[in-house]
Formats: sequence, C-alpha cells, structure tokens
Amino acid sequence: MARIKVRFLAKLSAAVITMLLLGPYLFHLRLNQDSTNDAEEYKKWQIRKKMRVIEKQQNLPSPKKGFEEGKVVESPVQVTVKKVEQAYLKTGENGNYEPPERELKDLPGEGGKAVVLRGREKTKGHQTVQEYGFNMVASDKVAMDRIIPDTRPQECKSWQYPTNQPTASVILVFHNEGFSSLVRTIHSVINTSPPEFLKEVVLVDDFSDKVHLKDELENYIKQFGDVVKLYRNEQREGLIRTRSRGAELATGDVIVFLDAHCECNKNWLLPLLEPIRQNRTTMAVPIVDGIDYNTMHYSSVYGSEFNRGIFEWGFLYKEKEVPQRELKKRKHSSEPYNSPTHAGGLFAMDRKYFMELGGYDPGLMIWGGENYELSFKIWQCGGRIVWVPCSHVGHIYRHHMPYSLGKKVDPKMSPININYMRVVEVWMEDEFKEYFYTREPSLRGYPIGDIANQLKFKKEHKCKNFRWFMDNIAYDVYDKFPKPPPNKGWGEIRQKNGNLCWDHRWHQPGRDPIGTSPCHRQGHNQEFRLNMKGQMGVGERCILAQNANTLHVSYCDVNPVGPWDWDENTGLIKHRDLNKCAAAGSDDNLHLKFCDKHDQKMQWVFNEVYPWKTS
Repeated sequence: MARIKVRFLAKLSAAVITMLLLGPYLFHLRLNQDSTNDAEEYKKWQIRKKMRVIEKQQNLPSPKKGFEEGKVVESPVQVTVKKVEQAYLKTGENGNYEPPERELKDLPGEGGKAVVLRGREKTKGHQTVQEYGFNMVASDKVAMDRIIPDTRPQECKSWQYPTNQPTASVILVFHNEGFSSLVRTIHSVINTSPPEFLKEVVLVDDFSDKVHLKDELENYIKQFGDVVKLYRNEQREGLIRTRSRGAELATGDVIVFLDAHCECNKNWLLPLLEPIRQNRTTMAVPIVDGIDYNTMHYSSVYGSEFNRGIFEWGFLYKEKEVPQRELKKRKHSSEPYNSPTHAGGLFAMDRKYFMELGGYDPGLMIWGGENYELSFKIWQCGGRIVWVPCSHVGHIYRHHMPYSLGKKVDPKMSPININYMRVVEVWMEDEFKEYFYTREPSLRGYPIGDIANQLKFKKEHKCKNFRWFMDNIAYDVYDKFPKPPPNKGWGEIRQKNGNLCWDHRWHQPGRDPIGTSPCHRQGHNQEFRLNMKGQMGVGERCILAQNANTLHVSYCDVNPVGPWDWDENTGLIKHRDLNKCAAAGSDDNLHLKFCDKHDQKMQWVFNEVYPWKTS
C-alpha cells in the first residue's frame, strides 16, 4: 500500500511539474489565437504567480484578498504594475539629464558678460542697431557656444526625468534676421538638447531679402546634417502665419517655438517636455532671461521671484507675481505653475493638440494678439498653460522693430489692433468686450473679417465662457487692472471755437508738459478719454497736474478714478482737487488756471474720432 501511495505521489508530482513547464507555452499558443482577449488574462496569470512568490517571502495575505476574478483591485503588486513613471526630485544628486560643467574661455561675452566696443566698432554697432534692432557687431564677437550663467533655481539641478519623453521640433521663424544671432540660436538649441529628444530644428524664412540669409545660410547649416531644415515663404506672411506653416512642416511630437535670437540655458528642453508628456493639452512656457540688445549681456529678468503673464484691458501684455493660491498647489518650488497667458514668443505644445485647436486663427495678421488667442482658446476649451521655472531661455529684446509690417496692411489701422479685435469678438462676452472698447474706443466698428469658423469651433467644443476664465484662471488681473468705468467723453479735445487740440506729444511719464497743436483728426497723440470717475487717460497712462500748473503724462493709480470733470455746457475741464481748469497757454503748453467759463482758452469739447473712417 505504501508503495502504491509513493508511486501515485510521484506521478502526481510529475504531472504538476509538466503543467508548470507547459502551462506558459500552452498559454502563448492560446494568445496567438486571440491576443485581444487573452493578453489581459495572461497578464493577470503572471501577476497571480508573482503574488504567490511575494506571499512566501513576506507572508502576505492570500491572492484572493488582493484580486477578484476578472478584476484588479488594490494590492501592492497592482500599484507597481499600474504606476505611471513621474519626474521626481532627488536632493543632493545631479539630475539624470544635467550637463557637465564647462570651462570658461577668455572670449568676448563669455559667461554672459557684456561685449565692450570702442572707436569705429562702436559707431558701426550703433548703425546695426538701427538696421536689426540690436547690435550685430557685438553679436558677431560672441562665440556660437558661449557659456551663459545658469539662472535656474538651485533645485532644478536635481530633477530626475523619465526617459520616455516625446520628441521635439524646435521652430525658428525669421525675417531679415542678423546672421550670427540666428545661427547662434541654432547652435544653442542643438548643444543644450539631448539628441534623442531633439527631432529637428525647423527654420522658416518669411521672405527675407538679406544676402547673408541666402546661399551663406544654406551652406552654413549643412554641418548639422538633416537635423536642421530650411524652408522659405514665397511671399511675406508675417510671424503668425509663418509659425503655423512651421508647425505643419514639423515632424516631432512636440513643437517648440523660439524667436530667432535666443540662447538656451542648461537642461532647458526636458522640463518643457515633461508637463506635456503628463498631459498633452498643456502649453509649457520657459522662463525668459534677458540678453541686452546693445552688449549681449545675459542676465535673469526676474531674479528669485515667480511671475506669470496677464493683460490690461487694452491688451498690452503684462506680468505680475504669482498668487499664493497657485504656488500652494505645488510640492516643490521649482515645479511648473499655472499662468493665464504668455508673451507669445517662446513656448512648447503637443503638435497634434496644436492642430486640433486649429493652430492660430488664420485671420490674424503679421504679429500681435496671437498669444491671447491661443491662451484663451487653450484655457476655455479644456487645456492649461504652465510656466516652467527649470526651463530658462535667453532672448534679445530689440531696441525697436526694424521691419515694416508688409504691403497688405491698412495704413489707417494697425494689424495688431485688428488681431486684438478678432480675439475680443470670438472669446469674450459683451461685458468684457465693453472693457476693451472703453480702453480703445476708436477701434469699435472696424471690419475684422470673417470669424464664423472660430465661433463655430468654440461652440462645437463646448468651450467655457470668458467669465469662467476670469473667475478661475486670470482672477489676479483685477488686482492691477480693475474693471474700467464707462467713458464720459473720448477722442480729440478741441477748442470750442478754434482748431487747437490737446496733444500728449508721445511723452513718457514724468517728462515735459503736454500741450496743444493744430487738430489733425487722426487720433494717436491727440486721442484722450475721460471716464465717469474722473480719470483722464491716454493709452495705458493718465494725465495729472504737476506743481498745480502744467499737465503731464503719468502712471495711473490702480483704482481708475481721478480729479477731472468736464462740463459739457461750459466746456470747462476742471481739476476738482485744485479747483482750477485746463487752459491753452501762449507757450503751447496746457496750464491750470482759475476757472472762467467765458475764457475761450478754457472751453473744450470732446469729438469722437475714428481715424480709419477718414478719407
């Protein structure tokens, strides 16, 4: 009997061993027949098998408490299997993509220092500022791979990033750019980007006519092989439409837009890619450092402060400190934070997502306003915008815009203002539209082209309204730019019985007095507005009295109130605090004098002026 039991146990053991050996093989055969359904079953089988091993090692509860048939529930193994790889901070250690330190060279501009020009070079440099908007003589002296100061927070050096990042196409749009500033941007992108993630650098020439941007540029970029690709527009399209073309030509997972006069700082690309890897509906914006237009000196713009993009009601781009409400959402101070908008020049997005949004509104012209159009569209239609403290890129801020806006623009209306109006009419409700037109009343009614497709997109994608955006995302705009009161009068301020108008003379705050000049009906330097709470405005500035005598352009108080009142019957414009009225002086300046309703030099009328309507 004992022998029979032994033989039975031996046969049973052999059968078990055979099944254990053949089981996976048979399971694989089954997978070949129906991989869709049985792949998951095989995975569960592997997990159960692994659980049994863990039980023996750690004396864990039986598998049935961690799993149900056909359903994965909470268990230590389930956490391991399901966990998505995340970037993490490992204090005290260099991050896995941190570049090695480089030795400073004794060269002009090295370490981000200013280039000093003297004599004829200095004179030539001033000439190039007029031609390019920045000093090309200084730029030409700076090495293509110069070392710049690391302006990132210290914490950034210890981030460990997952290796399964999307690939990036860096898009550089240019028109009559200086040669060394353009190719230094190319070198900088390539030198500071991990090659496994940099798919390409896409250059798009917006119909330049500079000789050095023809054969010389084509020959120069041959050294980069197929990493750098050059495309040319057949006519001037402007920055916005050329960027859209660059996005269409790009082949990377992520498109990164940079201006063609940038220098990328250490490990700038990975921190931009990581938020997009986690959520493809994210726009990631680097922190922009400053490169001086005249000396190429590289420096941080913000220091240790965290700022984010907002706007005032005339759509001038502004920045302010990040509210604590946003900063508290982060575990580490070097993590990205939400921003209502951005400056427009430098950012990264998932390419397919950019296209799904329709890219830029094709009705936008040249440049200006595209940052708001894309920002409002992203936030209101379910995406998000973050600024990334660990990604720093230096940017040359031009002394002035050295190029014309092209031949297709209306000389009586800036394309920037047309772009603003398209954004306003698509993405804002009437209440907020009115704030814009209160700030820029002479724009109201100008034909802005067809916006039917943009409105259709907004409706079909069930995008949130602008009030939601202001209440939840851009709530801090009101801190610096409260809702503007309606205008009591706006336009030219003309003498009742004469041809003299107020003229702010394009003065900056704190400069010489404003005065009068012959009325020209073109607005601009002769366009003023007086709101119902007594604030006299010109653009984003205000008119205030100085020394109880002359009138000057000044910075406005946050609260949109002021001391001015206009009596439509007498024409007197009175400073209530000083009890004096504005009068035209013999020196062509405006002065405050004791009010006299019979003095014609004090009698004024507001005439609404629409320059684009005049012949």
